[in-house]
Amino acid sequence: MDVKVLSGNKAAAHGVRLARPDVIAMYPITPQTPLAEELAKFHAEGLIDAEIIEVEGEHTAMSAITGAAVAGGRVFTATSSWGLSYMNEPFMFCAGNRVPAVMVNVTRETSSLRGVGGSRQDIMTARDGGWIQIEPETCQEVLDSVLIAYRLSEDPRVLLPVVVAYDGFFLSHQYERVEVPDQATVDKFLAPVSARIRSKLDDPRTLHFSISLAGMDFANYRKMALEAMEGAKAIHGEVEDEFAALFGRRYGMIDTYRADDAEIIYLTAGSCSGTIRTIVDRARNRGHKIGLARLRVFRPYPREEMARVLEGKKAVAVIERSICLGWNCGHLFQEARAVLPDVTNPPKMVDFIDGLSSLDITADHLEKALAITMAAADGQTVKETNWLIWE
Repeated sequence: MDVKVLSGNKAAAHGVRLARPDVIAMYPITPQTPLAEELAKFHAEGLIDAEIIEVEGEHTAMSAITGAAVAGGRVFTATSSWGLSYMNEPFMFCAGNRVPAVMVNVTRETSSLRGVGGSRQDIMTARDGGWIQIEPETCQEVLDSVLIAYRLSEDPRVLLPVVVAYDGFFLSHQYERVEVPDQATVDKFLAPVSARIRSKLDDPRTLHFSISLAGMDFANYRKMALEAMEGAKAIHGEVEDEFAALFGRRYGMIDTYRADDAEIIYLTAGSCSGTIRTIVDRARNRGHKIGLARLRVFRPYPREEMARVLEGKKAVAVIERSICLGWNCGHLFQEARAVLPDVTNPPKMVDFIDGLSSLDITADHLEKALAITMAAADGQTVKETNWLIWE
């Protein structure tokens, strides 16, 4: 193990290096570009023995790694924002054919105003694309999640692509202490999938490049994909057990902090969770039973675990960096609220939108969100959706 101070982008690059990919195809786009540059540097230094394809755009990048994975290679790509939008067709094609691939999306705004600020809008628009989605909080977790992504994606019981999505301009460029594992230990972790023959053109579970399915054949195939995504929950737990045994770190699909006895919890995803932990500690010092639940795996959605987390809570403050157009709320709120019928005594839920276009989710904002949520827990009428930017 080597201890380094790395940005999220550089941590991701080390994760890719340690996974020993065969083919990397990338096109630079802010704020992902430093990741592409770091991988090119590793390649030039002989630290990565991979074919690097310098494509003309993201559509080709995703198409290239899909073909390389079908040929039996371990693959990687990365993008952000409009790059993710541009690769949408092969992005869905890759998942639809259950190709084991890993990519990073460094999250960023997508809108007609071409926002270059950070948010989670891009990855949330891809939530039904068929990819497993992992959302790290720290630079250490970025590196670890890339390794877990390969182990999970290539498991023959899963065979689904995995995207690791972390906050652009915050986690992507923030430098933190990162433990970089040694190659031998990573090889041991990935050994169960490294030696296997990956996808085959004649595998009935996966690829249908040369034919068009219709009717019952298509329905059966889609059902298999849905079951594979659902089954990935249990397999993710197995993979994390193996990861924890080798590296001493475990994250879970939902990472909680002081939530077991909490009456009110924050629910969020991504890098703002560290600031929320500070607010939780402050509230605890004032005698309030407050906790945090950080959604780490967004797809497959951990419905059963979320129901257990919400059980017994009076209220939930959902903090998020994206908007669900047509629902007057954010995506995290919409999905967590869908779990409420599974909860015996469902809590009141209040949504808070903040941090769009790289605006900070500040401690003051989080204190205001807590005050509003505590009022809701006490039976007061509050707005369901609140824009903390203007609170």
